Amino acid sequence: MWGKLFGRGAERPATDPHALPVLRRHRNGTHTLRALGDARVLALVEAADAGDWAAVKAALAPFDLGRDHQVLAELADLDGVQEWIGRAVEEDKEHRATALLISGARHISWGWEARTTALAVNVKQEQWRVFRERLLIGEEQLLEAAELRPDWVTPWRRLLTSGRGMSLGPAVNEARLDAALRRDPLDLETHVEWVSQLQPRWGGDPGQPLAFARNALTRAPQGHRLGCVIATAHIEDWVESDRPDCLETPEIQAELRKVADHSILHPAYAPRPGWQHDFSVFAMALSLAGERHTVRRVFQALDGAYTGRPWTYFAEPEKQFAVHHRRA
Repeated sequence: MWGKLFGRGAERPATDPHALPVLRRHRNGTHTLRALGDARVLALVEAADAGDWAAVKAALAPFDLGRDHQVLAELADLDGVQEWIGRAVEEDKEHRATALLISGARHISWGWEARTTALAVNVKQEQWRVFRERLLIGEEQLLEAAELRPDWVTPWRRLLTSGRGMSLGPAVNEARLDAALRRDPLDLETHVEWVSQLQPRWGGDPGQPLAFARNALTRAPQGHRLGCVIATAHIEDWVESDRPDCLETPEIQAELRKVADHSILHPAYAPRPGWQHDFSVFAMALSLAGERHTVRRVFQALDGAYTGRPWTYFAEPEKQFAVHHRRA
């Protein structure tokens, strides 16, 4: 696969020893990516699902949870973690920072689950109460985790999410952005979170998110996944727009092709657990832009792997992914 994308001389691993096999493909050739497509991540998720803290710690050994947002997200989005992680926070002093990070991230995600993705005017008072209650717990735990481990970037990215949800204001959120970028100036997830923060629906100005994304990319070396921030900004523009064809311009198509070649399609790009999410962002952006060349290479690399986000912006995300996959 990689040779077809990057040329015959491209140096890519022939096989990934940790890659999860595809259990079932749909008739259209697609399948849902599980556990970032990595057997080690699956072991981690299964341990967390069982509430086995000792097994979770053992499964975390190959990963740096303070920097790997995608692995942390697998735990933060797992229903039931909130029922047992509090005991680990209180009882495991040696690994308290890790337990606080997981619990804090879970409470932020859990809070948004209570709020739902509905417009603010459609969120009920009880939902707001639960939302804020869970975010407050998450904030407290993430701030303590960040204090215990000053080198970690993941708590600050999650604090940006809670800060937006709690309407803490520009001063607080900008301070959190600075804290994250001091720890990793090229951190993709922090940049993506700030692109969301700058959207008009959260009080930003039109054009501001894309300008921020373009400025960020100027600092990224070739092959760096930060290029995904450009694709994300264009998708966010599409979400904000009343015109479904707003990205279908030669200028946007050219920019997305150039950035894809600079980042995910460059030979220096290093696949990691969940690399399919990077390709999915470009697959959706290129599809929305009506691009017909680079999009084929991106979908070819995905090999039918459906990742959820960013396709969840559609009312029928799996169906839309399948449609665009087929067209490519």
